[in-house]
Amino acid sequence: MGARTSSKSRLVGALTAAMLGIVTVGKVAAQAPALAARDWSVPRLTDGKPDLQGIWTNKTITPFERPADLADKEFFTREEAEDYVSRTLQRTNRDNRTEDVNDVLSAYNAFWWDAGSSLLPSHRTSIVVDPPNGRIPPLTPARRAALEAQRAAVQARCIEPGCAIANSGAPAPADEPEALDLMTRCISFGTVVPMLPSAYNNNYQIVQTEGIVAINTEMVHQVRRIPTDGKPKLPSHVRQWFGDPRGRWEGDTLVVETTNFKGEFFGRMAAADENLRVTERFTRVAPDVLLYQFTVDDPTAWTAPWGGEIPL
Repeated sequence: MGARTSSKSRLVGALTAAMLGIVTVGKVAAQAPALAARDWSVPRLTDGKPDLQGIWTNKTITPFERPADLADKEFFTREEAEDYVSRTLQRTNRDNRTEDVNDVLSAYNAFWWDAGSSLLPSHRTSIVVDPPNGRIPPLTPARRAALEAQRAAVQARCIEPGCAIANSGAPAPADEPEALDLMTRCISFGTVVPMLPSAYNNNYQIVQTEGIVAINTEMVHQVRRIPTDGKPKLPSHVRQWFGDPRGRWEGDTLVVETTNFKGEFFGRMAAADENLRVTERFTRVAPDVLLYQFTVDDPTAWTAPWGGEIPL
């Protein structure tokens, strides 16, 4: 998965989308030096800044969090990796259809989802690398109670089984659009900040000019515009769906800090609130590898910061 998406892959991704209608976290990954080419130097733009431009993908079947049965095992052995990939692809590529001819929700396999068919090159057992157990810290008691109250309120309005399950896609009746989740309103399907892999549409295009970096996300086509020229942040009362990002260069690494989120999220970040701060690091480590690291800090949602990394 660690390479720029080929023209063929981009075409397949575009056709699939049309048919569907549709860190450092205390340290640099041990895999980064191994990915770097010996006779290679970081490409640069005319202003001397590293060139991060290109089409990148983060699709992988690496678990987001480390499975509980792996305990403190940080990396798969080669044999374990092969077994995990085989079992995962068998599960995701089976025919999920029921005998009901009207069941179209289950008629998708790995071809349609396009979540990838390989682990990260390092064979790491999770995308999350901090804390060391590879698992997100617990929610704060207050945040857990708030989410349970939200779920109960939706459940009271439900007319479809499962509609109270977070991000299930089964909407409950609502008096106004704002009562519907972000997916139902087509505001967000995956996780935009940080950039986490989803079941499909895992491609990103990065474009740079002097003073700004833009990241075009394939999923729902959001474009993140990241000032790198010292532009002041928005006032704290101005909130945006994907926050207010500000970038700076630390050597050859682009560091992006994003705050001022509206407080409504989707997918793996559904538990976050308006106090979320995400720090991202983008580093070219090889001709076709962009190391992406992120740290999530939301003291009113989780009991401790956490983070991870993915080579794009």
